[in-house]
Amino acid sequence: MKTLRISEDTHQKLTALLGELMAQTSKMQTYQDAIEALINESIILPQELLMQIQNFIEENKQLGFTTREEFVRDAIRFRLDRLNQENEYVEISKEEYDQLDEAIREMSTTYRNAGDFIHSQVKEALSKYEEWKQTERRTTPRKE
Repeated sequence: MKTLRISEDTHQKLTALLGELMAQTSKMQTYQDAIEALINESIILPQELLMQIQNFIEENKQLGFTTREEFVRDAIRFRLDRLNQENEYVEISKEEYDQLDEAIREMSTTYRNAGDFIHSQVKEALSKYEEWKQTERRTTPRKE
């Protein structure tokens, strides 16, 4: 058997992971079990992506992310939600969206904000399409 020196911080993390593993499996676990669990559950990300995440967290503290792990979990949940939903997403630059929002407010339109305007435009276009289809059916001769 070989001895491995680990820092106190690593020891605490492994001990915490051992506790989680024992709670999940209801049986005694070893450091080896904990290390294998860490390896099996790990995801390797490129260093530059990790730095981008860290920089984003530091520059956007108002969003409430405190660790990269927390950010990555949230990002994965968000992506899974988008992929699993029955909605389609259309991207518009934040700058254009904010300009549209400002224009709608300043022009005192009947719309509350840019999102309200976009949704109303979609509904109006679909309504016109339904009218067009009804007109087409009446004016297009039936094939017999």
